[in-house]
Parts: sequence; structure tokens; C-alpha cells
Amino acid sequence: MRSTWKYLWNLGMVLLGTISVLAGEEPPMIPVGLDAYRMWERWPYQRIGARAYMRSTYDRRGGNEGADASHFLYQLADDFNVTLDVEGPGILCFARYNHWHGSPWHYVVDGQDHLLQETGTADPVNAKKTLTRTTFLPENLLPEPLAWTWSTTKGADLMWVPMGFEKSFRMAYSRTRYGTGYYIYHQYVRGANLSQPIQAWDGKNPPDGDVLALINRAGTDLTTDSKTINKTPQQASNTVVGVLQEGKPQVLATLADGPATLRKLEFTVSREHALKFGRARLRITWDGRPQPSVDAPLALFFGAGVLYNRNQQPYLVKGFPVHIRYQDDSVTLACYFPMPYFRSVRLELVGEDGSAIPFQCQYRTAALADPANHVGYFHATYRDHATPEPGKDLVLLDTKQAEGGGDWTGSFVGMSWIFSDRGVLSTLEGDPRFFFDDSQSPQAYGTGTEEWGGGGDYWGGQNMTLPFAGHPVGARNTNSAKCPEDLIQSAYRFLLADLMPFGKNARIQLEHGGVNESTEHYQSVVYWYGLPGASLVQTDSLKIGDDTSEQRHRYHSPQASAPYSITSRYELGPDTLRTPTKGDAEGGGNKSAVLEIFPAHTDIGRQTTGTSEFTLKLQPDNFGVLLRRTLDYQFPNQRAEIFVAEEKDGQAGEFQPAGVWYLAGANTCVYSNPKEELGATQHNVQTSNRRFRDDEFLVPRDLTAGRTTIRVRVKFTPKNIPLFPGHPLAEQAWSEIRYDAYCWVMPPMPGSGKK
Repeated sequence: MRSTWKYLWNLGMVLLGTISVLAGEEPPMIPVGLDAYRMWERWPYQRIGARAYMRSTYDRRGGNEGADASHFLYQLADDFNVTLDVEGPGILCFARYNHWHGSPWHYVVDGQDHLLQETGTADPVNAKKTLTRTTFLPENLLPEPLAWTWSTTKGADLMWVPMGFEKSFRMAYSRTRYGTGYYIYHQYVRGANLSQPIQAWDGKNPPDGDVLALINRAGTDLTTDSKTINKTPQQASNTVVGVLQEGKPQVLATLADGPATLRKLEFTVSREHALKFGRARLRITWDGRPQPSVDAPLALFFGAGVLYNRNQQPYLVKGFPVHIRYQDDSVTLACYFPMPYFRSVRLELVGEDGSAIPFQCQYRTAALADPANHVGYFHATYRDHATPEPGKDLVLLDTKQAEGGGDWTGSFVGMSWIFSDRGVLSTLEGDPRFFFDDSQSPQAYGTGTEEWGGGGDYWGGQNMTLPFAGHPVGARNTNSAKCPEDLIQSAYRFLLADLMPFGKNARIQLEHGGVNESTEHYQSVVYWYGLPGASLVQTDSLKIGDDTSEQRHRYHSPQASAPYSITSRYELGPDTLRTPTKGDAEGGGNKSAVLEIFPAHTDIGRQTTGTSEFTLKLQPDNFGVLLRRTLDYQFPNQRAEIFVAEEKDGQAGEFQPAGVWYLAGANTCVYSNPKEELGATQHNVQTSNRRFRDDEFLVPRDLTAGRTTIRVRVKFTPKNIPLFPGHPLAEQAWSEIRYDAYCWVMPPMPGSGKK
């Protein structure tokens, strides 16, 4: 039945695509579920109508309490501690836990509870002593290479098996000791061009064997498999033999055969020259653009901070899109990220060391048949963070500043970064925070740097390499370092099924240390696809509490409170940082200064327990609408049913259901981190002073396409969930400070001059 339904879906999508082409341009198809792996060559394609979110157990007060562990949205029972709660259809793309902590884990899909665990669950007290190989259980549902546990990763349980949900998804921990974790899920606007329908995970069928076989090919030439490569004819394949000179750009190739895609880029160098070769810069310039889109040190670009192989492993990096392979007398660095261009590409190497280095380069291209505004240029943005600023995140990428700035539409697909060149691992307490499309709240907020790199507990100081995450270089500690290069610590993280789309801008940030206090020398490469221009265009904004704005949008909320003032902050780290003064640094005593990092600001909003209605302007050639709300997060588990009607001449038509807008949790959470592995669940109530939050709702395409104005009705429908059983129910309300409407549209053609 499932295969029949999938066939009918695909047939329907083909017919819909044919009709859409006749009627106007249709967005490119979005691979979802296991298709995201099968169709990995579609990495560069625009994801119009898709959103990615990363939630975690981070310390809500901005610090690093319990290593960002065990902060729960709420507790339904002592063995049901909720960390993730989502309504509407979507796909869980990734989950990460520290060892076995929290298991058995509840995965509640559309109301059906599936209990998952791992080998260490049965005897967590002695697991590290007695177990040498561990797996998720049931192992057939969560197999390698889509799932790995701490015996391989050196500290974490990682799960990349896509799990669809049609109505809702909830994750809960049975145990709370060191319950740290983060999770990435995708949601799609109704009407988005998906490769297959979203179906609820049934907890019975294992992932398909073809996907497992594909990912197991990491470390090999992925472009030689006819089942996975683009079916268009190969255009060019060439080998360049050269000698790299100090400081001199060497042009490897200048191709003018676009539109095409660079499918393979591979370098081979002798082992004796590997260290120096890794410090050379790779530059790639697409279509004669003023600046290269790739300009990064070779070693870091290919996933390692340095080409020093301390353990003489056959692979320093065995990633899916890149690998670094050591053979008897040579080292091969290979990249299989698909890299589209429309007219030309220029490949260059720039020597960074004093000696001449012989090398060989191979590349392969294939024709590109799709429209140019369906894909994005590949970027590898390098940043050298020599002196991190106290209290401020490292900004690894800000697309507003990239290559001349302006709007960009595309996807964030990974990172490779050095976090210390002195063997200092404690800097790994820093959390990743990612912002997309003007949001002031991070759509992605993690629990630490090594967690983001696929490990736990600093990987125990050990090295590991997996298809999508790794810690390839760096000694366990300074005492065990064999040479200065062995002190360089780096990690990588690649995003495929769990990539993060954006339609206007992206800002990728990382804390240095638990409260941005570390002074380690970071270097980073951020991988992303981007096309100049926007696929998310802001068309309207309603400011609640502003008479003019409310009247212009015909805001009507009969049960709403009067406008009230809120002085607070967004969740962005600690408010202040205590820094040593000159006297303290010179041993002059316990002197320090308090540096304010995130000052509070004041805004005005309303709350309601009834309905609100307002009118929004749209761009008629839209493919759905992203509706963003700024809210007061002191009200827990805010839920509303959303209805939409077309509005003409100030009159609303018939309202149609658009879905449920639900934001789990509040600025008050419950913290439980007992000292013992099997310690009793605790009920520690914590309230942060961070009440401002931005949240998103996806308005279906069938209710917005072709319309210039819509009327939105928000009907408050409370959840009424206490923080834990027996705790008084907090005040329930729907909070409104601001609404912003963004329309999904097709981005402009490259070179059109349109924004």
C-alpha cells in the first residue's frame, strides 16, 4: 500500500508540475525523508516553502548549567520529561544525546508512543566499564550509518533516520541525569513541491537499504555511481599536474562551459608535502563574480584543521561530501559537493608556504539543465577569529556581508572549524546559534561545540570521523601531543537531510567558551549554497499596541488586554560577563569589571484568551507565506488555531483552516539533573529574564497564492499543561507584539539585476 501511495503521489506531482509549467514557473522539487539522501545531487537546489528548526536542552538563563543539560519544557510524569513538542506535519531529521542519558526516549508520533533506547540503558551505572560496542535499540530501525552511539563517536548518540509526523511530534526522556540533547526538524508550507508525501513514522519499517549503502560509500568517489549522479551528459573531466609556489596564485582551470555543475574536485600530494599543502588556499570564482565564493585553507576546506595524521589512519576525514585519504606515499583530498555555475568557473590555488609543492588535481563537470534560479552557488566562507571578543559570539557567516552583501537565498549545509591551536578543549562549552531571515530568536540553538561536531564530553579527547560529523585532528591533551601540529583541534559537521534553508539572509554564530569568555584562536569555514536575491520577501508588518498600525491592518481582538509594556531580552546568552581588570590580570587581587552584553529593551504588546483578526498584504505570485510573531514568552505553551480568508475591498470572504500555531514551553522551565545515573526526577523551577521571542507559522499556499490581501483569524486554544504534575497551572494566554508577513517567491535569475 505504501509503495502504491508513493507511486500515485509521484504521478500527481508530475501532473502538477506539468500544469504549473503551463501556468507559470514552479519552485524546484524538495527531497524529503530518505529522498534527501538518494537525491543528494540536489543539495544546491532552492527549498522554497521549507523551514528548519533546532531545539535543545540549553540553559535558558544564558549560562552553561549542567553543560546545557536537563532543561525540560515540562514534565508529564517523572518518566516523561518533554524536550521537544511540535504540532503540524513535519520530519524529525536528526537527534543527538549524550551517551545513553535520557533513555528510554519517548518518540510520540501523531499520538503513538514509540519507546527507543540503546545498549547502555539497561545498566547505565556500569555501561562505560562493561560495554565496548553499543547500538540504538531496536537496532534494525536505527542502524549504522544513519545512527551511531558513543562507543564510535566517543561520547554521543547520533540519529539521522528521518521520522515523519502528520499531526504532531513529542520527545520525552524517561531519565533525567545529564539529559542533554539537540534535535533538528523540518516543516513545510502546505502545497510545497515535495518529492513524496509526509507519512507518520510507524516504528516498524527500517530505513531502505539503498540509502544505507549510499552513505556507506563515504570516502569513495560518489559521482561514479550511475544511480546517484545527474543523468545529464558529462561535459568535462581533466587532470592538472602542477607545482605550487609561495604566494603565487596558480590557475588550475578556467572553464566557460556553463550551465554546468562541478561534481568532483580532487587533489593528490605526497605525504612529505601534506602539511604545507594543507595551508595553501583554494579559490573558486563562479561566473566572473567580483569575489571568489570559495577562499579557504585546503585542509580546513576538506574537513580537517591540519593535514597531520597522528594515528596514521587510512582516512583523516571520511565524510560524505569530502574526504582526506592517506595511502602509502600520498594523500588525496576529495570534494563531491555539487557546485553549479551558469557561465564559467575559475579554479585557483595560492601557496602559503615557502617551498615548491608538486601536486595533481582532478575535476569533473556535468551539464546543468534546470533554470539558473533553481539552484545556488556553492560557498565556503572562511573566517580567522584570532582574538574573540569577550561576551560576543563568533560570527562565522553573515550573508548580509558576504560578497558585496544584500539578500541571499539558499541553504546552510555545514561547517569545518578549528577551535584551538593549543590543545585547549574547555572552549567547547560554546553553543551554536543560527539565525535566518531577520529573526531575532535563533531558529537553531544547540548545547555545545563538540555536540554540534557529533561528540560528547569533548570526544574524550579522541579522534573520530563519520559521514556527517567528526573530530579528525587534535591530541587528547597537551601532554600527549607529539608536535605543535598535534595541538590543533578541529571538527566538522555536514548537513544534508538536516540542512537549514533560508530565503533572505543567514547568520551563523558560535559561542567561544560557555559564556563567550574563551580566548582560543578559532578558524572556520562555513559551507552554504546561495543565490543573490531573495525567495522570502517581506510584504507587511503589524505592530501591536500602535494605533496607526492596528487601524491600517484592521486589527480586532475584543478580548485582548490593553497594551502593556515589557522590558526584557531575547535568549542570546548571559546578560553580563565579569572580566578581569588590569590589576587582577597582574595578580593585584580579585578585581573585575562587569561588562553588559545583552541590555534589556522595552516593547509593547497585548495578550488575549479569545480571537484576534488582522489584514495583511501579500505579493500575489507567492508560494505560501511565512508569518512571524514577536511574543511575550512568559505565557507557556501558546497555541492557537489559524484561519485565513481572502479580503477584497475591506471585506473578508469565507475563513478556511490554515493549521495550528503552537510554541511549546516558556521562559520558565523545569530543571532535573540528579547526581546519580538512576536518581529520582527533580522538579526545580527556573525562570529566565528572557521574555522576547520570535516564532513562525507557515500559511498554506492554497490560501495565499494569487491574493494581494488576506484576513487572518487567530483563535486561542490553550493546552493547559502544568509545568509538572501538582504544580499550579500558569496563566494561559496568546501573546502578540508584532506580526510580519514574508511571501515565498521565485528568486531572480542570476545577473538579472533584480533583488
